[in-house]
Amino acid sequence: MGAGPPKESGGPQLRGLGAGGGLAALRGLLARPLASYYLLLSSSGLLLLIGLTMVFSATSVLDFATGGNATESLTKQAIFAVIGVVAFWVCQRLPVRTFRGVAWPALGVALVLLLLLNSLTVLQSLAGIDGIGPIRANLHWLHLGPVQLQPSEVAKFALVLWGADVIARKGAKLGWWRELATPLFPVVGLLFVLVGYGDLGTMLCLLALVVGLLWAAGVRLRVFATLTAIGLLGVGLLVAVASLGAGAGERGAENYRLLRLTMFIDPPPLDKCKLEDCHQMVQARYAIENGGWFGTGLGKGSLKWGELPAAENDFIFAVIAEELGVVGCGVVVVLFAVLAYTGLRIAGRMTDPFRRLAAASATAWLIGQAMINIGGVLGLLPLTGVPLPFISDGGSALVVTLAAIGMLASFARAEPDAARALHARPPARWVRLVWAPLPPLPSRRRPGAPSASRARAPEGRHGDDQTAPRAVRANRARRGSAKERRR
Repeated sequence: MGAGPPKESGGPQLRGLGAGGGLAALRGLLARPLASYYLLLSSSGLLLLIGLTMVFSATSVLDFATGGNATESLTKQAIFAVIGVVAFWVCQRLPVRTFRGVAWPALGVALVLLLLLNSLTVLQSLAGIDGIGPIRANLHWLHLGPVQLQPSEVAKFALVLWGADVIARKGAKLGWWRELATPLFPVVGLLFVLVGYGDLGTMLCLLALVVGLLWAAGVRLRVFATLTAIGLLGVGLLVAVASLGAGAGERGAENYRLLRLTMFIDPPPLDKCKLEDCHQMVQARYAIENGGWFGTGLGKGSLKWGELPAAENDFIFAVIAEELGVVGCGVVVVLFAVLAYTGLRIAGRMTDPFRRLAAASATAWLIGQAMINIGGVLGLLPLTGVPLPFISDGGSALVVTLAAIGMLASFARAEPDAARALHARPPARWVRLVWAPLPPLPSRRRPGAPSASRARAPEGRHGDDQTAPRAVRANRARRGSAKERRR
């Protein structure tokens, strides 16, 4: 009998080669000099587009029913998005010395606004005074005449700039507690009290920011353990003061912060849940269940029509779950994961300590806030009432978030490989005028030469190896072993 045609035996190998080729292509794209810049623009731009779409979906029906204009909330959010894009463009063009120069003034402005907000809140609670002249306070918002803003959002960006500048100046001296205690910890503690008195969720976002800042600085683990203990004590005190009128609480009323915490730890059955106790949690579950894998369709959700509280800001992720399903939620989570990777990639490629610290802390702030919001909606974390970055309705938060993305974009263009690539083929002059100027070329240092920005440790303390950072102790050990070999 004649032999049949030879069987093909390379199917699995070809499929494996295709997968390997795809990974190689992905690695090649990520190895491009401006990969961080384009990843940042694409992820944040898509999140902004999703946010505008979902704000319109969550508000159009109620806006039309109450005012006859279905695009009222979308128009306001689009105006703030345009202002935020302008803030992004300005921050992308700023050199690093400008960010460091405005760090202290920005912190001062944030502290003044927070003090003013909390003073008016206390006066309103004790004496029933709504405001002083054109200045009024409304929970987390401060009204300065026709301008309305959230001082806590300004405090986030100010803390990124100020904290990165302070730690970058200290350098290797961070191995001693005295250097961390002045002035970093007192100012951070004051910000935590001023923000957490009215908004505990935003204070947790500041805590994530500080953790990212100290992690990028290489602070030792026992410092984090001590800060964790102090932070838990502070959170407990801020939960307790809700009974005295802090935040949305009222004197003599039930502590709403403690109630949210107990509801998370020991939730009641949904059929026995009281309307005022866990209404938000129940409606978010119904929205997620109603959405399923692929959702009911964009704009076809029903729980946003008054049943789901704060559907356009704090609980907009539940609207996404109902209308776009698990697939839509997965897209949003993947975009935030890409943003997290990009921010940490930018921080890891920076040779300037200020850029590295600012990039890491801004990334920790944005991703930490997203995790707190999504975790609260899904029931994985207690409800705190923080907006979802890029997506929730809110002007101050969107403008400040896009300004932070502009700062990260400026740092991405200043990566050593990106700066060399931009200088190798500089764009036309009109492109630099409209978009962004060329970043400075990285300085050329001898291999093994210490960075000029690294501060020298104080004299007379080199003998105390236990108080120095890990990198400093390792360098001393290598120098000591080299001397012994020469002997």
